[in-house]
Amino acid sequence: MRNLRLLRAGGCRSAAATGTPQCFCLGAEPGTVLVGSQYGLVELRSAGDSVSREVSLTVDGFLPEDGSGCIVGVEDLPEQESVCVATAAGDILLCNLSTKQVECVGSVDSGLSVMSWSPDQELVLLATGQQTLIMMTRDFEPITEKQIHQDEFGEGKFIALGWGKKETQFHGSEGKQAAHRKQTEVLPTPAWDDGRPRVTWRGDGQFVAVSAVCPETGARKVRVWSRELVLQSTSEPISGLEQALSWKPSGNLIASTQEKPNRHDVVFLEKNGLLHGEFTLPFQKGQVKVNEMLWNADSTILAIWLEDLKVENSNTNTYVQLWTAGNYHWYLKQSLHFGSLEENQLVSLLWDRENLYKLHILCQGWHYLFYDWHWTTDHGLGENSQHMANVAVIDGDKVLVTAFQHAVVPPPMCTYELQLQQAVNQVAFHTDPKHSGDMAVLDADNRISVYRYGQSTVNDPTVNFGAVGGNGFRAAVETPYLDKTYRVDVSSGSNEVMNPLGLRFLTWLPDDTFLVVGQGQHAAQSVLHHLTAVPHVAGAEEECLNLRLSVPVDGEVISLYSSPVTKTVALQLTDRRILKYLWEASTPVLEPWQSSSGSAVQFPYRCVQISITRISDEEVILGLTDRCRFFVNDIEVASNITSFATYNEFLLVTTNSHTCQCFCLKNLSVKALQAGLSSAAAPNSETLRKVERGSRIVTVVPQDTKVVLQMPRGNLETIHHRALVLAQIRKWLDRLMFREAFQCMRKLRINLNLLYDHNPKVFLENTETFIRQIDSVNYINLFFTELKEEDFTKSMYPSLNGSSSTHPRQHPDQKKVNLICDVMRAAMEHIDPQKYCLSILTAHVKKSPPELEIALQKVHDLRESVTPDVQAVSAEEALKYLLFLVDVNELYDYSLGTYDFDLVVMVAEKSQKDPKEYLPFLNALQKMETNYQRYTIDRHLKRYTKALGHLSKCGPEHFSEFLNLVKDQNLYSEALKLYPSSTQEYKDISDAYGEYLIQKQLYEQAALILARAGIFAKALGAFQSSGSWQQALCMASRLGYTKDKLSSLARSMAGKLVEQRKHAEAAILLEQYTQDYEEAVLLLLEGALWEEALRLIHKYDRLDILETNLKPAILEAQKSQLIFLDSQKTAFLRHKSRLQVVRELKEKACENLQDYEVPNCPELELFSETSSVVTASDMTSKYSHSNSRISARSSKNRRKAERKRYSLKEGSPFEDIALLEVLGESVRAVETVKGEIHILLKQLVLFGYDEQAGALQQVLEEVLQLMETSVPEIWTPDLQQSSVSLVLGPNSTANSIMAAYQQKRMVPPAVQDPEVLTPPKFSKNLQWKLHLLQ
Repeated sequence: MRNLRLLRAGGCRSAAATGTPQCFCLGAEPGTVLVGSQYGLVELRSAGDSVSREVSLTVDGFLPEDGSGCIVGVEDLPEQESVCVATAAGDILLCNLSTKQVECVGSVDSGLSVMSWSPDQELVLLATGQQTLIMMTRDFEPITEKQIHQDEFGEGKFIALGWGKKETQFHGSEGKQAAHRKQTEVLPTPAWDDGRPRVTWRGDGQFVAVSAVCPETGARKVRVWSRELVLQSTSEPISGLEQALSWKPSGNLIASTQEKPNRHDVVFLEKNGLLHGEFTLPFQKGQVKVNEMLWNADSTILAIWLEDLKVENSNTNTYVQLWTAGNYHWYLKQSLHFGSLEENQLVSLLWDRENLYKLHILCQGWHYLFYDWHWTTDHGLGENSQHMANVAVIDGDKVLVTAFQHAVVPPPMCTYELQLQQAVNQVAFHTDPKHSGDMAVLDADNRISVYRYGQSTVNDPTVNFGAVGGNGFRAAVETPYLDKTYRVDVSSGSNEVMNPLGLRFLTWLPDDTFLVVGQGQHAAQSVLHHLTAVPHVAGAEEECLNLRLSVPVDGEVISLYSSPVTKTVALQLTDRRILKYLWEASTPVLEPWQSSSGSAVQFPYRCVQISITRISDEEVILGLTDRCRFFVNDIEVASNITSFATYNEFLLVTTNSHTCQCFCLKNLSVKALQAGLSSAAAPNSETLRKVERGSRIVTVVPQDTKVVLQMPRGNLETIHHRALVLAQIRKWLDRLMFREAFQCMRKLRINLNLLYDHNPKVFLENTETFIRQIDSVNYINLFFTELKEEDFTKSMYPSLNGSSSTHPRQHPDQKKVNLICDVMRAAMEHIDPQKYCLSILTAHVKKSPPELEIALQKVHDLRESVTPDVQAVSAEEALKYLLFLVDVNELYDYSLGTYDFDLVVMVAEKSQKDPKEYLPFLNALQKMETNYQRYTIDRHLKRYTKALGHLSKCGPEHFSEFLNLVKDQNLYSEALKLYPSSTQEYKDISDAYGEYLIQKQLYEQAALILARAGIFAKALGAFQSSGSWQQALCMASRLGYTKDKLSSLARSMAGKLVEQRKHAEAAILLEQYTQDYEEAVLLLLEGALWEEALRLIHKYDRLDILETNLKPAILEAQKSQLIFLDSQKTAFLRHKSRLQVVRELKEKACENLQDYEVPNCPELELFSETSSVVTASDMTSKYSHSNSRISARSSKNRRKAERKRYSLKEGSPFEDIALLEVLGESVRAVETVKGEIHILLKQLVLFGYDEQAGALQQVLEEVLQLMETSVPEIWTPDLQQSSVSLVLGPNSTANSIMAAYQQKRMVPPAVQDPEVLTPPKFSKNLQWKLHLLQ
């Protein structure tokens, strides 16, 4: 779908040179051409108009003075710094243009007709006058000589496998008579054929093809030779084969021409000499002759030089045509008409080797021209007319237009074609967005034909339907009509040199004026012509375009773009500067394009495609070079872009990595665009999608989501780029166009949750609009079934421009799906409950949990309704639909739960169940009493709570069944609610419940339940088991226990309390209920409850107990506390000093290993006394293994294992942690006894043991002081810090761990319980010291 657009044209005219040019080649320096004439060699430069250097060959007698000499070949040899020239007389000369020296390196007596160098300039092939071929090396040493005309076929001769004769073969559509047909006579070459051999090399230089006239038949034959001049193959006899010959550089075909009985064809031969494909030239048979054909270097363009055959009394016209192939169709893309003047006749043409699309042409009047082409796609530029996605393809005198808005028609077909009088060279679409389908077509006669849509009602005969019309189908596509044809005349005088394609970059401005670029006075200067249509003058043959003004441009224009959106016109010059043409001004002027910073924009490289768009509201110019470099103003944003297109605020690009990326430019900076293009986007990002290899963007269809791509072969592919699709859907949803959005989402598989998630508030407010617009039960059901809880604007479709439309959730407490189901259901019930019956059912089922009962009830109501509505859904249908949503067995259970047997049967019939299964069961149920029937159903459905409710209403005869069910299913609390507390049933249930709780060892709760129901005896036992002695005594009094019974109960309970070390409570029981105060006092002394013991002693006036029991007990307690404190102190000191040693060893180990830089080094936890190195990783592996074995055991064992993990054994890996743990425990133990010692001190002072009290107080003070001062040394600050942020752990990274090690910080091991690393706290609140002892 691409055309060739002329980027620049130029050339020169030399008046000084003598003679007429005969052949030419390109010089090694860019812009130079070497021309051979009958007098010598001339070098022309395209920059100047004069001959720069020349070498005369007549002086040394290589060419005759009279001008009858002929040069048959010229080749520039840069490595030898000379030019090789072959003369018809047979001399091969090397000419040096700088020194003017000429050296003859060889001579052939019979003369030369052709000299052809291989593409690598290693070999040269000469055709002599004696019809022989001579192959020579680059140093002109002959390799071999062969006759041109050979009798045998060559090395590639076909091998007959002997599979039958020609007569018995299958001949396809020709039928059997084909076998008996005689070989047609091969006609001799036409009269105009010059009879000289033609030579062409394959692109890699391995083979050479020679076309020569056969002396026997007089027809041409093509032979393929190898580099060593070994014949490979000979062409089949081809009648009417002509002289032109060119081997496609890619190597698969050799092009020539053939005159057929009714047409003139370009034919292709394979290397084996067989024909393979052709296309027809647009001329009558015998109208033209083809002089030469040339492929460009990448085999995409075939240039053909044609000339009219002689007509009486008139000069012949000359043409150059450029043909390209796409999708197996040959298009004539450009046609250059050189007129009929003698001096404009062509001498030769050549393609450039470096610049693939540059064509060099030499005319007889020493007029040299070059044309620089590039590929472009001509497409409509608007966004709001109905003809906006049209693409025009030039094919000779036709323009093939494809309207992608309506249908994607693959080339070479089209929607319609415009037939013109002459070959077309340019197509321009109107840049006014309202008329973006209108076209202006510039043909080879410099006439502009204007095609418009709209007003005309008559069908235009020059517009024919392509793929869409005919065969009785009515085409829905509107076609344009030819409005006017204008002649363009911008030449200032008639003495101008003939220059085909003198006008380029035809642009149709929004005000119906035209811009074209022409050649200026000097070579490197262009002129911008602004043309306007003049009113038609009566009598004039054709209308003309008036030149409004010409603006000279300082430099050559190589591209021009007019933006339909911003109406700006930008030009790029050869020096890559960008100019802006202010055409709307009263006197239009050119000024440099400036970026937002105020500097003039200049592309770093020449761009072949430019475009204008807005990025963050700044107008920028985009450029793409032929080497895939992409620029925004002068900033290179990517170097792998193969094509790009802009649409609204979007930029679409295809890349070398076969992806198509789409960017929203609204809130995007150039930096962000650069980053987006350079990095691979996230896999589920909507900006990127994979495309087929080599795809290029043809066009984007506006107000749709289609992007049309073309593959290298020429076929089209339509993609819907996710970014465009979502942008379009968001626009539709903002405009409340739910129908369009829904259809697009359904077609392109976009998750329908977006309808709600895009803006929940708006959706909920417009639910009725949504339902009325979609108006399809199936579509609404589809919407329901796709609903999910997640917010898709955050997960699957985050907004492109970063400003994610975070609309607050309407009802954050409610689930999204339930909310939508409820709102939609209400709306549907309001609009038309009959019509949307199935959707309403779906809304019930989709909720979580599903409301299946309500849904079934609705089906049942449908069944019951007496007057069935015509439109209403039948109950059958509704049920069938429900079964589609819900598993039939589940639905059967739910229908049973409605206790409606009709419904059950209805569902069961639809299921795969056997009637023998369910009918007896249903019959049995129907015979039962209602409540018992419901109970049976509920029990069958395992709905035990409901079953209990129904069973409780069945009367006392079923109570045993009720109780069994309660016990089986542990439904005690539910059962208790069903009976009043005064009833016997309530008591029985409570009794069972109490037993159940006792089994579970929940004695106190069991006792409460039993006591509440008045079962006091059992309650007493339960209270006793739970240790609630007060409640047990209450129960005993309820049971009316005697004094003795109470006493023994109290004594047994006191014994239990003592076991639990609850001495005070045991003493109360003994004193109050057994009157045994002596025993009570002894218990209090045992529990060190001195003050309470004193109270009882004085209450019962037994002061003798003071001497016998109390004082000895106090002194004993003082001794034991002293021993305890002493042992704690010694242990504390021992562990503290060991910790110091362990830490020093560890520091040393780390430093030693740091010198060797062992990778594992800092992880070393320890060095033991025997200095054996133990690394943490080894130890952890050992420990983790043992732990994994333990993990199957009980949690008690696990805790024991954890404790064992930090072993105090010297040299164990976590010894320092174990020491910390033990030291912490010591401190906490001393803290705990402070309170006890305080009470003890008061008793000692009371009984006058001041000395003992003082000693105890002093020891405790010393121990506490020691511990308080030691804590900061043991729990160092960096240890506490590390306990806050462990170096190793789930949140650490490799870098953070390394950084910690580099600081040589003493890394703590990965400790399971961080509290080991935190220092113990001292309580300052308790004033335990006695002042009077100080």
